[in-house]
Amino acid sequence: MTGSEKELKELPVSVMAYIGDAVYELAVRKALAARFRGKSGELHRRCVRLVKAAAQADAARRLLTDLTEEEDSVFRRGRNSAPGSQPKHAAPVDYRVATGLEALIGWLHLCGRNDRIDELMLRILEDYEYGEDRRQSGQIRGTQSST
Repeated sequence: MTGSEKELKELPVSVMAYIGDAVYELAVRKALAARFRGKSGELHRRCVRLVKAAAQADAARRLLTDLTEEEDSVFRRGRNSAPGSQPKHAAPVDYRVATGLEALIGWLHLCGRNDRIDELMLRILEDYEYGEDRRQSGQIRGTQSST
C-alpha cells in the first residue's frame, strides 16, 4: 500500500491499527529474540506481557510528549475511534489508548517511516528491559505507589 501521508491518514483507523498491531508485535519479538537466548515459550510469555493492551497503553502515555503534531493527530484519531468489539482482558480506557498507539505505528509503517518506529520502540522497550517489567518494583519513573 502506497500513498501520501495525507492519503494514508484517511484510511480507516481500524486498518491502521490492524497493521500497527502486527508491526508492534514483530518489533517486540525481534527485540526479545536478539536479547534472550531462552526457549520459545519463555520468549512468548515475555512478548505477551509487552503486547497486551495495558502495557501498550502505558507505553503510549510515556511517548505522548515526544510525538510530533501529525503523529499526535493520528494517535488521537485511533484512541477516539469506536472500538469494533469490547475488550475481554483489558480496561476499556487502556484498550482505546493501545488502539491509538497501534494506529500510529501502522500509519508510520505505511508511510515508510520505519526509522521513526525504531525510535519509538527503543523508548518503549528500554523501560521494560525487553520483557523484565520493572514497574512492580517501582523502578520505572512515575510508577512507584505512594502509601
